[in-house]
Amino acid sequence: MSFAPTITTARLTLRHHVLEDFEPMATHFATDWAQYMGGPVSADELWRWLGAEITSWQWLGFGSWAVDITDTGAFIGQVGINKPPRFTEPELGWCFFPEAQGKGYAFEAASAVRDWAFGTQGMATLVSYIDPPNAPSIRLAEKLGAVRDDAAQRPEPNDLVYRHHGPEGTQ
Repeated sequence: MSFAPTITTARLTLRHHVLEDFEPMATHFATDWAQYMGGPVSADELWRWLGAEITSWQWLGFGSWAVDITDTGAFIGQVGINKPPRFTEPELGWCFFPEAQGKGYAFEAASAVRDWAFGTQGMATLVSYIDPPNAPSIRLAEKLGAVRDDAAQRPEPNDLVYRHHGPEGTQ
């Protein structure tokens, strides 16, 4: 079985999901907080989503990481590279619980995963699919250096696509 490699940053530990992550995720995904991720989402639907993201490690060699604050062990959200069948390209995505937002954690975690994808995995580009009203995610994508790509295919017709280029700037 393939597992997510552990990645550490200055403040965070990105690790493979464990069963104990499900309940806090289900609690958050059942609320309007999940509106930009197709939610609110039932526990059954989240179980399928999370199961697919974990299985992605075996099938594709990438997937999602749980994100913990290293000093406290607090589970604060997830970041990952995913490519379900409806995605035409691998997506760098993130979701951080409300109490963890506005502290730079998403930028720190997403930067580490992007660098892992371009370095360890040799990927040349990633996309982030973002719901247009999700201004915080748009700002994060831009802070990560992604540029809007209106020509890219998208899983939902209204999604914005932000493209992250590898170190060579390849397309």
